[in-house]
Amino acid sequence: MANHEEKRNLETIPVGALGIIALEGCRPLGEMVDRYLVKWRAERESEHKGSLAFSGYQRDSYLLKTKVPRFGSGEAKGQILESVRGHDLYILVDVLNYSQTYSLCGHENHMSPDDHYQDLKRIIAAVGGKGRRITVIMPFLYESRQHKRTSRESLDCAIALQELVHMGVDNIITFDAHDPRVQNAIPLNGFETVQPAYQFIKGLLRHVKGLEIDAQHMMVVSPDEGGMSRAIYIANVLGLDMGMFYKRRDYTRIVNGRNPIIAHEFLGSDVAGKDVIIIDDMISSGESILEVAAALKDRKAGRIFCFATFGLFTNGLERFDQAYKDGIIDRILTTNLIYQTPELLEREWYINCDLSKYIAYIIDTLNHDSSISDLLNPSERITNIVARYKNGELN
Repeated sequence: MANHEEKRNLETIPVGALGIIALEGCRPLGEMVDRYLVKWRAERESEHKGSLAFSGYQRDSYLLKTKVPRFGSGEAKGQILESVRGHDLYILVDVLNYSQTYSLCGHENHMSPDDHYQDLKRIIAAVGGKGRRITVIMPFLYESRQHKRTSRESLDCAIALQELVHMGVDNIITFDAHDPRVQNAIPLNGFETVQPAYQFIKGLLRHVKGLEIDAQHMMVVSPDEGGMSRAIYIANVLGLDMGMFYKRRDYTRIVNGRNPIIAHEFLGSDVAGKDVIIIDDMISSGESILEVAAALKDRKAGRIFCFATFGLFTNGLERFDQAYKDGIIDRILTTNLIYQTPELLEREWYINCDLSKYIAYIIDTLNHDSSISDLLNPSERITNIVARYKNGELN
Protein backbone atom coordinates (compact mmCIF):
# COMPACT_ATOMS: atom_id res chain seq x y z
CA MET A 1 0.00 0.00 0.00
CA ALA A 2 2.86 2.38 0.89
CA ASN A 3 4.35 2.34 -2.63
CA HIS A 4 0.95 3.05 -4.15
CA GLU A 5 0.50 6.03 -1.79
CA GLU A 6 3.96 7.44 -2.42
CA LYS A 7 3.68 7.16 -6.19
CA ARG A 8 0.29 8.83 -6.22
CA ASN A 9 1.22 11.62 -3.84
CA LEU A 10 4.24 12.78 -5.77
CA GLU A 11 2.17 13.52 -8.86
CA THR A 12 0.96 16.73 -7.21
CA ILE A 13 2.55 19.66 -5.45
CA PRO A 14 1.90 20.01 -1.70
CA VAL A 15 -0.73 22.62 -0.81
CA GLY A 16 1.75 24.19 1.58
CA ALA A 17 4.46 23.23 4.06
CA LEU A 18 3.03 20.49 6.26
CA GLY A 19 2.46 21.39 9.91
CA ILE A 20 0.94 19.15 12.56
CA ILE A 21 -0.26 20.55 15.87
CA ALA A 22 -1.02 17.84 18.44
CA LEU A 23 -2.78 19.31 21.45
CA GLU A 24 -1.38 18.01 24.73
CA GLY A 25 -4.11 15.40 25.20
CA CYS A 26 -3.37 13.94 21.76
CA ARG A 27 0.44 14.15 21.93
CA PRO A 28 1.29 10.38 21.87
CA LEU A 29 -0.90 9.80 18.79
CA GLY A 30 0.53 12.93 17.10
CA GLU A 31 4.11 11.71 17.66
CA MET A 32 3.34 8.31 16.12
CA VAL A 33 1.72 9.96 13.08
CA ASP A 34 4.72 12.27 12.75
CA ARG A 35 7.18 9.34 12.76
CA TYR A 36 5.41 7.73 9.78
CA LEU A 37 5.41 10.98 7.79
CA VAL A 38 9.09 11.67 8.51
CA LYS A 39 10.01 8.11 7.44
CA TRP A 40 7.96 8.16 4.19
CA ARG A 41 9.16 11.58 3.10
CA ALA A 42 12.80 10.73 3.85
CA GLU A 43 12.49 7.57 1.72
CA ARG A 44 10.79 9.36 -1.16
CA GLU A 45 13.14 10.11 -4.00
CA SER A 46 11.84 12.77 -6.32
CA GLU A 47 13.16 14.99 -9.05
CA HIS A 48 11.11 17.81 -7.50
CA LYS A 49 13.00 17.83 -4.22
CA GLY A 50 15.05 20.86 -5.08
CA SER A 51 12.13 22.88 -6.40
CA LEU A 52 10.61 25.80 -4.55
CA ALA A 53 7.16 24.16 -4.27
CA PHE A 54 8.76 21.31 -2.30
CA SER A 55 10.80 23.49 0.08
CA GLY A 56 10.61 22.16 3.64
CA TYR A 57 9.09 18.92 2.30
CA GLN A 58 11.51 16.63 4.10
CA ARG A 59 12.04 17.54 7.76
CA ASP A 60 13.03 15.85 11.04
CA SER A 61 9.56 16.52 12.42
CA TYR A 62 6.34 18.11 11.22
CA LEU A 63 5.05 18.73 14.76
CA LEU A 64 4.86 22.42 15.57
CA LYS A 65 5.60 23.70 19.07
CA THR A 66 2.53 25.07 20.82
CA LYS A 67 1.37 25.44 24.39
CA VAL A 68 -1.70 26.49 26.30
CA PRO A 69 -0.52 28.09 29.57
CA ARG A 70 -3.07 28.86 32.28
CA PHE A 71 -3.39 31.71 34.74
CA GLY A 72 -3.99 31.02 38.44
CA SER A 73 -7.71 31.58 37.89
CA GLY A 74 -7.86 28.67 35.46
CA GLU A 75 -8.16 30.92 32.39
CA ALA A 76 -5.79 30.20 29.50
CA LYS A 77 -4.33 31.34 26.20
CA GLY A 78 -3.09 29.46 23.14
CA GLN A 79 0.47 30.08 21.95
CA ILE A 80 2.18 28.96 18.75
CA LEU A 81 5.94 29.09 19.21
CA GLU A 82 7.06 28.97 15.55
CA SER A 83 5.94 30.40 12.24
CA VAL A 84 2.87 28.88 10.59
CA ARG A 85 2.60 31.32 7.73
CA GLY A 86 1.55 29.50 4.54
CA HIS A 87 1.43 26.12 6.30
CA ASP A 88 -1.09 23.39 5.60
CA LEU A 89 -2.07 22.76 9.23
CA TYR A 90 -3.51 19.60 10.77
CA ILE A 91 -4.64 20.00 14.38
CA LEU A 92 -5.16 16.79 16.39
CA VAL A 93 -7.35 16.91 19.49
CA ASP A 94 -8.66 14.19 21.83
CA VAL A 95 -11.62 15.74 23.65
CA LEU A 96 -12.01 12.65 25.87
CA ASN A 97 -8.58 12.69 27.52
CA TYR A 98 -9.62 13.14 31.14
CA SER A 99 -6.10 12.26 32.35
CA GLN A 100 -4.98 15.82 31.52
CA THR A 101 -5.16 18.21 34.47
CA TYR A 102 -4.71 21.91 35.19
CA SER A 103 -4.56 24.00 38.35
CA LEU A 104 -7.63 26.02 39.31
CA CYS A 105 -7.20 28.23 42.38
CA GLY A 106 -4.89 25.61 43.89
CA HIS A 107 -7.13 22.65 43.04
CA GLU A 108 -6.20 20.01 40.48
CA ASN A 109 -8.92 19.93 37.83
CA HIS A 110 -9.32 17.13 35.26
CA MET A 111 -10.00 18.39 31.75
CA SER A 112 -13.49 17.81 30.38
CA PRO A 113 -14.40 17.68 26.68
CA ASP A 114 -15.36 21.36 27.01
CA ASP A 115 -11.84 22.25 28.19
CA HIS A 116 -10.20 20.41 25.30
CA TYR A 117 -12.55 22.03 22.78
CA GLN A 118 -11.79 25.46 24.24
CA ASP A 119 -8.03 24.76 23.90
CA LEU A 120 -8.57 23.77 20.26
CA LYS A 121 -10.25 27.14 19.61
CA ARG A 122 -7.40 28.92 21.39
CA ILE A 123 -4.82 27.33 19.08
CA ILE A 124 -6.91 28.12 15.97
CA ALA A 125 -7.19 31.72 17.22
CA ALA A 126 -3.41 31.83 17.72
CA VAL A 127 -2.91 30.84 14.05
CA GLY A 128 -4.71 34.12 13.33
CA GLY A 129 -5.47 33.37 9.69
CA LYS A 130 -1.78 33.01 8.77
CA GLY A 131 -2.02 29.32 7.82
CA ARG A 132 -2.76 28.28 4.22
CA ARG A 133 -5.44 25.81 5.29
CA ILE A 134 -6.62 24.32 8.60
CA THR A 135 -7.86 20.74 8.99
CA VAL A 136 -9.04 19.63 12.41
CA ILE A 137 -8.64 15.91 13.12
CA MET A 138 -10.95 15.22 16.03
CA PRO A 139 -11.28 11.41 16.34
CA PHE A 140 -14.17 11.57 18.81
CA LEU A 141 -16.41 14.35 17.55
CA TYR A 142 -17.05 16.86 20.32
CA GLU A 143 -20.65 16.70 21.63
CA SER A 144 -21.53 14.12 18.95
CA ARG A 145 -23.87 12.37 21.37
CA GLN A 146 -25.94 15.57 21.52
CA HIS A 147 -26.49 15.49 17.77
CA LYS A 148 -30.25 15.92 17.48
CA ARG A 149 -33.00 17.83 19.19
CA THR A 150 -35.99 15.99 20.61
CA SER A 151 -37.42 18.62 22.96
CA ARG A 152 -36.51 22.14 24.07
CA GLU A 153 -32.78 21.47 24.32
CA SER A 154 -29.42 22.61 22.99
CA LEU A 155 -27.89 21.28 19.79
CA ASP A 156 -24.27 21.31 20.85
CA CYS A 157 -22.56 19.37 18.06
CA ALA A 158 -24.03 21.56 15.31
CA ILE A 159 -23.04 24.72 17.20
CA ALA A 160 -19.46 23.47 17.65
CA LEU A 161 -19.07 22.58 13.94
CA GLN A 162 -20.38 25.99 12.85
CA GLU A 163 -18.11 27.71 15.35
CA LEU A 164 -15.01 25.93 13.96
CA VAL A 165 -15.97 26.83 10.39
CA HIS A 166 -16.50 30.49 11.34
CA MET A 167 -13.00 30.47 12.87
CA GLY A 168 -11.50 29.47 9.53
CA VAL A 169 -11.31 25.67 9.71
CA ASP A 170 -11.59 24.24 6.18
CA ASN A 171 -12.00 20.53 6.89
CA ILE A 172 -13.03 18.41 9.84
CA ILE A 173 -12.02 14.74 9.98
CA THR A 174 -13.58 12.53 12.60
CA PHE A 175 -13.93 8.80 13.16
CA ASP A 176 -17.18 6.90 13.32
CA ALA A 177 -19.40 9.90 14.12
CA HIS A 178 -22.35 8.91 16.31
CA ASP A 179 -24.60 10.30 13.57
CA PRO A 180 -22.86 11.48 10.34
CA ARG A 181 -25.87 13.68 9.56
CA VAL A 182 -24.48 16.34 11.90
CA GLN A 183 -22.42 17.48 8.89
CA ASN A 184 -25.65 19.07 7.61
CA ALA A 185 -24.81 21.91 10.02
CA ILE A 186 -21.84 22.87 7.77
CA PRO A 187 -22.93 21.85 4.25
CA LEU A 188 -20.32 23.95 2.42
CA ASN A 189 -17.28 22.62 4.26
CA GLY A 190 -15.31 19.40 4.26
CA PHE A 191 -16.44 16.81 6.80
CA GLU A 192 -15.24 13.20 6.72
CA THR A 193 -16.26 10.48 9.12
CA VAL A 194 -13.79 7.62 8.82
CA GLN A 195 -14.57 3.97 9.69
CA PRO A 196 -11.75 1.88 11.19
CA ALA A 197 -13.24 -1.41 9.91
CA TYR A 198 -9.97 -2.61 8.35
CA GLN A 199 -7.97 -1.97 11.55
CA PHE A 200 -10.49 -3.97 13.61
CA ILE A 201 -10.38 -6.95 11.28
CA LYS A 202 -6.58 -6.78 11.10
CA GLY A 203 -6.40 -6.65 14.93
CA LEU A 204 -8.70 -9.65 15.26
CA LEU A 205 -6.89 -11.76 12.64
CA ARG A 206 -3.45 -10.98 14.07
CA HIS A 207 -4.40 -11.96 17.64
CA VAL A 208 -6.97 -14.77 17.33
CA LYS A 209 -6.17 -18.13 15.82
CA GLY A 210 -8.56 -20.64 14.26
CA LEU A 211 -11.27 -18.31 12.98
CA GLU A 212 -13.42 -19.67 10.17
CA ILE A 213 -14.59 -16.63 8.27
CA ASP A 214 -17.71 -17.79 6.49
CA ALA A 215 -21.49 -17.64 6.99
CA GLN A 216 -21.62 -21.12 8.59
CA HIS A 217 -19.18 -20.29 11.38
CA MET A 218 -19.37 -16.55 11.97
CA MET A 219 -21.89 -13.73 12.26
CA VAL A 220 -21.94 -9.95 12.77
CA VAL A 221 -24.38 -8.41 15.25
CA SER A 222 -25.39 -4.79 15.83
CA PRO A 223 -26.36 -4.10 19.47
CA ASP A 224 -29.01 -1.58 18.38
CA GLU A 225 -30.78 -0.21 15.33
CA GLY A 226 -28.52 2.87 15.24
CA GLY A 227 -25.39 0.86 14.40
CA MET A 228 -26.90 -1.20 11.58
CA SER A 229 -24.85 0.36 8.79
CA ARG A 230 -21.52 -0.60 10.45
CA ALA A 231 -22.65 -4.21 10.90
CA ILE A 232 -24.05 -4.43 7.36
CA TYR A 233 -20.74 -3.16 5.91
CA ILE A 234 -18.54 -5.67 7.78
CA ALA A 235 -20.99 -8.55 7.17
CA ASN A 236 -21.07 -7.80 3.43
CA VAL A 237 -17.30 -7.44 3.05
CA LEU A 238 -16.61 -10.65 4.99
CA GLY A 239 -19.55 -12.54 3.44
CA LEU A 240 -21.29 -13.21 6.77
CA ASP A 241 -24.87 -13.15 8.06
CA MET A 242 -26.02 -10.25 10.16
CA GLY A 243 -28.35 -9.90 13.14
CA MET A 244 -29.40 -7.04 15.39
CA PHE A 245 -30.86 -6.35 18.79
CA TYR A 246 -33.43 -3.73 19.49
CA LYS A 247 -34.11 -2.29 22.91
CA ARG A 248 -37.65 -2.92 24.15
CA ARG A 249 -38.39 0.02 26.44
CA ASP A 250 -41.08 0.79 28.98
CA TYR A 251 -42.58 4.01 27.64
CA THR A 252 -44.94 4.37 30.62
CA ARG A 253 -42.21 5.55 32.98
CA ILE A 254 -38.96 7.52 33.03
CA VAL A 255 -35.87 6.57 35.05
CA ASN A 256 -32.81 8.88 35.06
CA GLY A 257 -34.26 10.91 32.22
CA ARG A 258 -35.03 8.01 29.86
CA ASN A 259 -37.45 5.15 29.37
CA PRO A 260 -35.92 2.03 30.98
CA ILE A 261 -34.96 -0.95 28.80
CA ILE A 262 -37.06 -4.04 29.56
CA ALA A 263 -35.26 -6.45 27.24
CA HIS A 264 -32.86 -6.73 24.30
CA GLU A 265 -34.81 -8.49 21.54
CA PHE A 266 -32.84 -10.30 18.83
CA LEU A 267 -33.63 -10.26 15.12
CA GLY A 268 -31.64 -12.58 12.90
CA SER A 269 -30.79 -16.17 12.06
CA ASP A 270 -29.59 -18.80 14.55
CA VAL A 271 -26.31 -17.92 16.32
CA ALA A 272 -25.76 -21.33 17.94
CA GLY A 273 -22.14 -22.46 17.61
CA LYS A 274 -21.08 -19.39 15.61
CA ASP A 275 -18.38 -16.91 16.55
CA VAL A 276 -19.97 -13.45 16.80
CA ILE A 277 -18.58 -9.98 16.10
CA ILE A 278 -20.53 -7.29 17.97
CA ILE A 279 -19.78 -3.89 16.45
CA ASP A 280 -20.62 -0.47 17.91
CA ASP A 281 -19.25 3.07 17.80
CA MET A 282 -18.37 3.28 21.48
CA ILE A 283 -18.26 1.45 24.77
CA SER A 284 -19.29 3.94 27.43
CA SER A 285 -20.18 2.14 30.67
CA GLY A 286 -20.33 -1.14 28.69
CA GLU A 287 -23.66 -2.15 30.18
CA SER A 288 -25.39 -2.46 26.81
CA ILE A 289 -22.65 -4.44 25.03
CA LEU A 290 -22.27 -6.90 27.94
CA GLU A 291 -26.04 -7.48 28.07
CA VAL A 292 -26.03 -8.19 24.33
CA ALA A 293 -23.05 -10.57 24.72
CA ALA A 294 -24.83 -12.41 27.55
CA ALA A 295 -28.02 -12.66 25.46
CA LEU A 296 -25.99 -14.18 22.59
CA LYS A 297 -24.35 -16.66 24.97
CA ASP A 298 -27.86 -17.68 26.13
CA ARG A 299 -28.53 -18.46 22.47
CA LYS A 300 -25.46 -20.76 22.45
CA ALA A 301 -23.13 -18.45 20.49
CA GLY A 302 -19.45 -19.40 20.27
CA ARG A 303 -16.68 -16.87 20.89
CA ILE A 304 -17.70 -13.24 21.16
CA PHE A 305 -15.53 -10.38 19.89
CA CYS A 306 -16.58 -6.76 20.51
CA PHE A 307 -15.41 -4.00 18.14
CA ALA A 308 -15.86 -0.39 19.30
CA THR A 309 -14.04 2.62 17.87
CA PHE A 310 -13.96 4.39 21.24
CA GLY A 311 -13.42 2.53 24.50
CA LEU A 312 -14.45 5.01 27.19
CA PHE A 313 -15.00 2.43 29.98
CA THR A 314 -16.59 5.17 32.10
CA ASN A 315 -17.49 2.78 34.96
CA GLY A 316 -14.11 1.04 35.12
CA LEU A 317 -12.97 -2.37 33.89
CA GLU A 318 -14.24 -4.69 36.64
CA ARG A 319 -17.43 -5.71 34.81
CA PHE A 320 -15.39 -6.61 31.73
CA ASP A 321 -12.92 -8.61 33.82
CA GLN A 322 -15.86 -10.53 35.27
CA ALA A 323 -17.49 -11.07 31.85
CA TYR A 324 -14.16 -12.38 30.50
CA LYS A 325 -13.77 -14.68 33.52
CA ASP A 326 -17.34 -15.96 33.03
CA GLY A 327 -16.64 -16.66 29.34
CA ILE A 328 -19.20 -14.11 28.10
CA ILE A 329 -16.67 -12.15 26.03
CA ASP A 330 -13.43 -13.35 24.42
CA ARG A 331 -11.85 -10.16 23.16
CA ILE A 332 -12.65 -6.44 23.07
CA LEU A 333 -11.03 -4.32 20.36
CA THR A 334 -10.96 -0.52 20.57
CA THR A 335 -8.63 2.04 19.00
CA ASN A 336 -5.92 4.38 20.27
CA LEU A 337 -7.84 7.39 18.89
CA ILE A 338 -8.73 8.38 22.45
CA TYR A 339 -6.88 8.12 25.77
CA GLN A 340 -6.38 4.57 27.01
CA THR A 341 -5.52 3.86 30.64
CA PRO A 342 -2.39 1.78 31.35
CA GLU A 343 -4.67 -0.74 33.13
CA LEU A 344 -6.72 -1.24 29.96
CA LEU A 345 -3.64 -1.88 27.83
CA GLU A 346 -2.51 -4.63 30.24
CA ARG A 347 -5.80 -6.56 30.13
CA GLU A 348 -5.65 -10.04 28.64
CA TRP A 349 -9.01 -9.57 26.89
CA TYR A 350 -8.05 -6.29 25.24
CA ILE A 351 -6.71 -5.78 21.71
CA ASN A 352 -5.50 -2.29 20.86
CA CYS A 353 -6.00 -1.18 17.23
CA ASP A 354 -3.46 1.47 16.22
CA LEU A 355 -4.78 4.12 13.82
CA SER A 356 -1.67 6.32 13.61
CA LYS A 357 -0.50 4.95 10.23
CA TYR A 358 -3.98 5.45 8.76
CA ILE A 359 -4.10 9.07 9.99
CA ALA A 360 -0.61 9.63 8.56
CA TYR A 361 -1.82 8.35 5.15
CA ILE A 362 -4.80 10.70 5.28
CA ILE A 363 -2.63 13.72 6.20
CA ASP A 364 0.01 12.86 3.58
CA THR A 365 -2.60 12.49 0.83
CA LEU A 366 -4.53 15.64 1.74
CA ASN A 367 -1.31 17.69 1.94
CA HIS A 368 -0.80 16.76 -1.73
CA ASP A 369 -4.42 17.70 -2.47
CA SER A 370 -5.08 14.14 -3.67
CA SER A 371 -8.31 12.21 -3.20
CA ILE A 372 -8.68 10.12 -0.03
CA SER A 373 -11.77 8.26 -1.29
CA ASP A 374 -9.89 4.96 -1.69
CA LEU A 375 -8.50 5.33 1.85
CA LEU A 376 -12.06 5.75 3.13
CA ASN A 377 -13.21 2.53 1.45
CA PRO A 378 -11.09 -0.32 2.80
CA SER A 379 -13.00 -3.26 1.28
CA GLU A 380 -10.08 -4.28 -0.96
CA ARG A 381 -7.61 -4.22 1.96
CA ILE A 382 -10.01 -6.25 4.12
CA THR A 383 -10.41 -8.88 1.37
CA ASN A 384 -6.60 -9.10 1.01
CA ILE A 385 -5.89 -9.53 4.72
CA VAL A 386 -8.63 -12.19 5.09
CA ALA A 387 -7.09 -14.11 2.15
CA ARG A 388 -3.65 -13.89 3.81
CA TYR A 389 -5.12 -15.15 7.11
CA LYS A 390 -6.74 -18.11 5.36
CA ASN A 391 -3.38 -18.91 3.71
CA GLY A 392 -1.63 -18.79 7.10
CA GLU A 393 0.49 -15.78 6.14
CA LEU A 394 -0.31 -13.67 9.25
CA ASN A 395 1.98 -14.29 12.23
